[in-house]
Amino acid sequence: MFRLESFFSPEGKGQRDAPRRVEGAEAGSSDRLRMPAPIRLRELIRTIRTARTQAEEREMIQKECASIRSSFREEDNTYRCRNVAKLLYMHMLGYPAHFGQLECLKLIASQKFTDKRIGYLGAMLLLDERQDVHLLMTNCIKNDLNHNTQYVQGLALCTLGCMGSSEMCRDLAGEVEKLLKTSNSYLRKKAALCAVHVIRKVPELMEMFLPATKNLLNEKNHGVLHTSVVLLTEMCERSPDMLAHFRKLVPQLVRILKNLIMSGYSPEHDVSGISDPFLQVRILRLLRMLGRNDDDSSEAMNDILAQVATNTETSKNVGNAILYETVLTIMDIKSESGLRVLAINILGRFLLNNDKNIRYVALTSLLKTVQTDHNAVQRHRSTIVDCLKDLDVSIKRRAMELSFALVNGNNVRGMTKELLYFLDLCDPEFKADCASGIFLAAEKYAPSKRWHIDTIMKVLTTAGSYVRDDAVPNLIQLITNSVEMHAYTVQKLYKAVLEDISQQPLVQVGAWCMGEYGDLLVSGQCEEEEPIQVTEDEVIDVLETVLQSNLSTSVTRGYALTAIMKLSTRFTINVNRIKKIMSVYGSSIDVELQQRAVEYNALFKKFDHMRSALLERMPIMEKVTNGPTETAQTNGESEPTILEPKLVLSASQPSNQANDLLDLLGGSDVTPAIQTVPPSKPSTAGGELLDLLGGLDLSGGTMPINVQAPQVSQPPFLLDGLASQQVFNDLASGIPPVTAYCKGGLKIEFNFERSNTNPNVTVVTISATNSTDGDMTDFVFQAAVPKTFQLQLLSPSNNIIPARNAGAVTQVIKVLNPQKQQLRMRIKITYNLNGSPVQDLAEVNNFPPQSWQ
Repeated sequence: MFRLESFFSPEGKGQRDAPRRVEGAEAGSSDRLRMPAPIRLRELIRTIRTARTQAEEREMIQKECASIRSSFREEDNTYRCRNVAKLLYMHMLGYPAHFGQLECLKLIASQKFTDKRIGYLGAMLLLDERQDVHLLMTNCIKNDLNHNTQYVQGLALCTLGCMGSSEMCRDLAGEVEKLLKTSNSYLRKKAALCAVHVIRKVPELMEMFLPATKNLLNEKNHGVLHTSVVLLTEMCERSPDMLAHFRKLVPQLVRILKNLIMSGYSPEHDVSGISDPFLQVRILRLLRMLGRNDDDSSEAMNDILAQVATNTETSKNVGNAILYETVLTIMDIKSESGLRVLAINILGRFLLNNDKNIRYVALTSLLKTVQTDHNAVQRHRSTIVDCLKDLDVSIKRRAMELSFALVNGNNVRGMTKELLYFLDLCDPEFKADCASGIFLAAEKYAPSKRWHIDTIMKVLTTAGSYVRDDAVPNLIQLITNSVEMHAYTVQKLYKAVLEDISQQPLVQVGAWCMGEYGDLLVSGQCEEEEPIQVTEDEVIDVLETVLQSNLSTSVTRGYALTAIMKLSTRFTINVNRIKKIMSVYGSSIDVELQQRAVEYNALFKKFDHMRSALLERMPIMEKVTNGPTETAQTNGESEPTILEPKLVLSASQPSNQANDLLDLLGGSDVTPAIQTVPPSKPSTAGGELLDLLGGLDLSGGTMPINVQAPQVSQPPFLLDGLASQQVFNDLASGIPPVTAYCKGGLKIEFNFERSNTNPNVTVVTISATNSTDGDMTDFVFQAAVPKTFQLQLLSPSNNIIPARNAGAVTQVIKVLNPQKQQLRMRIKITYNLNGSPVQDLAEVNNFPPQSWQ
């Protein structure tokens, strides 16, 4: 039997003939025969599964899609349902199926239930509220919601609850509310879930469903009860007023939950011996919400929670799920203390379960409750510590976090011992967090300073390469402040460095301590344990080994080189050897080591009188918070710490040079210059600087002004370190330069920059060039500013200006101008040219406005 299909006329307009039986064909007839029936969905699935490659499967899908498109164009109503079903299967495989959207709408409009079922399923899969096509089905859904068949109504409710947009929800909320009041349990449970979707899309329609919720909990059907609890929970989450309104339902919810617990076996609802666990979990979640921050509601549900906790069977996972929700409810409401202990004991039993998921859930829950019920959780400390040995990394991490939360002053020794054992055996991914946790616990609960130091050293020995950057400065500060432990600490660190120099943080702290307290190590003054006999040469040998080791980083070598330099004031018979070491590393390929060695060599040669003051033992340091100035300490640099202002001020001999040095100290922030009053005998370096101020009018009167210390009175290169260089990385230029001095072949030019971090700071870079035929040696540039400014003069690049403009000497000046006043400066220049000393003064008043406004 054949059917004539549509054909296209020569004019291009398609006309469709009604189906008719053909007994014969007249001459010249152009009717076409009907296409063969499409394959069934089951056959399509079987065919696709036979594909051996992705390309073969894609070819099958494309061929079938082409056939389906042709059928859609032919308006084939007979097989539309089958084609859409196949299209949905291909959509599930990940292939495009958007061309079937309108066909879904046609199926929905059909009167056949099988067509509607596939049409609504296709609409839920292929349509969403972002596409305007979905609005075309609003009227169909409305008609089906009023259909006389409950299954058609159910299809419409499912579709609306799945992909209904806010416009559709507003239009159809009335029909949903009517179905929510019907006596049909099948429709009520679907209407309740649809109402949840409507409330999520249009929260203001919540009050429309409030009357219908009054009788929902009286339903005997568990499906209706379940969906009703879901609806109540959604309304309580969305509105505080609804939450307060539904608190009166707590006794009714308690009664339903009690009936579930006490009811006998019901094959319809039984799951592993427990009556409807899904409904129990939903009720417990709603009770948790209703009892939160409400004494009366919490009191009403205490008894039922205790019954659930004690009567639920734990041999099956279903019971564990109910117990877990019970524990969460108990911990979230204002429950009694005994009930909270019961909940934590349940979690403790979970830790003994063979199921890893249950153990993980228990550890996570205990971690949330440890702050409020610390003592109850402490009872399960041994079980929690045992979880550190679990093979599952997630459980180990949760157990580690919970173990640190359990540490207090009473158990710090035992818990730290367990955590150190875990640190020694754990995977590398845990070592950094574990080491940091031990550091914090030891700092907070250490019973003694010796135990604290021993614990930190044990961590550095075990996982030194994994500790964070702040571990080294923190331990150095701890050692510095523990005056009575200096001899013991340096001896322990000396032994540790001898045994292993691969742990860089440990070697850094050890090198620092040997440099600071090397004299105590050699003298053998340790009272805490048996002292060891160490010679000066052995200490220097260890530090030289660190310098030469391939395992040492650049930062560690810097610690070792500085430690050797500091030992030049602690030791007496090895100063020449130290000088030789500094001379050797003055040509190191490591720029950082080379710079330090050159600076230390110059300290020996030119400023030996200041060496003892600069390298004096560190004073007690105060705990500082994280900030810009701490950066230099946490990146492994110890030299800025050596030159702390406190150290210079505490020197036994009053040295004007050392006091003048204070002006040049500082990290990333500008430090105030020292206010000096002209002394009666300007014979010292500080007095010579005051000559700069002779003719400078500084706001009238004889008030003292802020003076930058002279360059000649201190080793400028000592301060030219990593910390000061980082300040200039964020600077933006754009201010025209100024020629500040041009005389006798010497030209000094000022280049300006403004700091991004502090708009009140102007950075002036001086550039000194020499156009004469001879080099200018011993070049020193000094500057002074009025008292309303603060000035910091950093170290120059060199003290020799090459002849014939062959090179330039640069130096950085930082000026803090908080009042945005016009910048003025008095400068003093001294140098030697052809063996003759030259000295000159100048005043700079032509600073561009951009440099100070």
